[in-house]
Amino acid sequence: MNPVNLKRLAQELNLSIATVSRALQDSYEVSPQTKERVRALAAELDYRPNEYASSLRRNISKTIGVVIPEVNNHFFSLAINGIEEVARQNDYHVLIYLTHEDFEREVAITQYLTGGRVDGLLMSVASGSQEFGHLQKLHASKPAIVFFDRVCDALQTAHVTTNDYESGYQATRHLLEAGCRHVAHLLVSGNLSIGRMRMQGYQAALQEAGLPFDDTLVLSGEGDDDHNTALIANLLRARPEIDGVFASVERLAISTYLACQTLNLTIPADLKVIGFSNLGVAALLNPALTTITQPAYEIGREAATILLRAIEKKRPILPTQSVVLKSELFPRRSTARE
Repeated sequence: MNPVNLKRLAQELNLSIATVSRALQDSYEVSPQTKERVRALAAELDYRPNEYASSLRRNISKTIGVVIPEVNNHFFSLAINGIEEVARQNDYHVLIYLTHEDFEREVAITQYLTGGRVDGLLMSVASGSQEFGHLQKLHASKPAIVFFDRVCDALQTAHVTTNDYESGYQATRHLLEAGCRHVAHLLVSGNLSIGRMRMQGYQAALQEAGLPFDDTLVLSGEGDDDHNTALIANLLRARPEIDGVFASVERLAISTYLACQTLNLTIPADLKVIGFSNLGVAALLNPALTTITQPAYEIGREAATILLRAIEKKRPILPTQSVVLKSELFPRRSTARE
C-alpha cells in the first residue's frame, strides 16, 4: 500500500500537490468545496502530515535553544519547566546548553548556535561575562533571542526579569528592621544588570536608614561553593561587626550557612541571613532561610511565549515586549529578632 502522503491525496483527487497542501492549510487560494473534498479524503485515509518535511519547507527546525549558567540552582530548574510547557504546547523541542558560569564556554556555545541549529534562543548570561560582542554577533545572525533573569542590555531585544532593584531594597530593609547595622552584600557579578540593580537597592536601603555604604562589605562570589564558603568565612572573620548578610543568589546564601558552621556563628543570634532563592526546602533549613523568591516558572513561560510568538509570526522581538514580574519576600527564622 502506498503511504498516505500529499502525492497520494493529489492523485486520488486529481489535484496538484500544491493545491492539496494549500487546502490542508486552509489557504484562501482554494475554494471551500475543494477544501472539503481534500479534508474528507485525508480523514478517510487517516492522513498525518510529515512535520519534518514541513519544517524543511518552511526553513525551521521546530527547536529552540536555552542557554543557562547552571542547573543546580532551583530558579533555573523551575524556569526550564515553564519553558518546556510552552514549547510542548506549540510542538517545539528544547535543547539546553550549560555555560557553567564560564565566559569562554558561553562564547563557544553562541558560536555553535550561530549556524542556525535552532529557530530561536532563550538565554541567561553567565556571571563570568565581561563583554558581549559574541552576543551581538549571534543576534545579528539570529534575531529571535529573548533574555531572562540575567540579561544583556546591549542587545535590542526583549527580556523577562523580576523587580531586582525593589527586591534588593526590600531584602536590605528587612535586615535593618530586624536590628542589623552592618549588612554585607554577596553578589555573583557586578557586570550583570541583576547584580547592579540589586546592589543599587541595597545601597538605597542603607542610605534611607542613614547608614554609610562600605564597599569592603561587598563580596563577589564567582567561584565554586567551597571557594565561596572560604571567602565568606574570611570576610566574617575579618569583620566581626557584620550582623547581617544579603545574598543575591541562592548558592551564596547556602555558603553563608556553611561559613557560619565553620566559625561557630549562630543564625540568627550572631548573624541574620536573607537570600534570593527558589529553594523548595528553604523552610526546612536550620534555621529556616528567609528568602526573596522569584516567580521562576512564570518567567520561563513568559520568555518562551514571547519567543515562539515571534518565530511563528515571523516578527521581530522588540525591547518593548519585555516583562517585569514581582518577587516575594518570605520571612523565616534566619532573620528573626532574638
